[in-house]
Amino acid sequence: MAERSGAINPGATLSGIDQPYVSGPRLREACRTDRADLVDLWVAAWRTAMPDIDFDGRRVWFDRHLDALQGAGARILVAEAVGMPAGFVSVDPGRRYLDQLAVHPDQQGSGIASLLIQAAKTLSPPGLVLDVNRDNPRARRLYSRHGFVELSAGRNPSSGLPTLRLAWPGTGRDLDRPR
Repeated sequence: MAERSGAINPGATLSGIDQPYVSGPRLREACRTDRADLVDLWVAAWRTAMPDIDFDGRRVWFDRHLDALQGAGARILVAEAVGMPAGFVSVDPGRRYLDQLAVHPDQQGSGIASLLIQAAKTLSPPGLVLDVNRDNPRARRLYSRHGFVELSAGRNPSSGLPTLRLAWPGTGRDLDRPR
């Protein structure tokens, strides 16, 4: 993870993102000192979305999962509000995969999720895919509002719960094509 500098890694800028909050959340790269807060935030968000699952019992798994994501090239961006992480997104631009999006329950409905989705799109303009729990209607509506469409159905390999594969088709420019 990046050192806490408060700035986005210049390797891929997020300058095209409209950040409408004058004194509200700001995006930055996650840093090592964020880890405990991000795990707590993830547990709180999922506990709200799917209360029948023991997400506290998945803390160690999720901490390792974040390491694996970053080791594979994913970027983890944090929306910080009042000096604390209010949400985060993990995106692997090379694979065009959005693996995690979590917003603290106290911040849900504030626009942070939309800000994070826009950041993900900025990091992967050719398009994105993600898997969402079929029984998470709030998340499905959010992604639909942001142009994601359903591709296929599946199952979460850990929980066995039904999932949907969604895709955002990108900006219409094929950035992988040689110029």
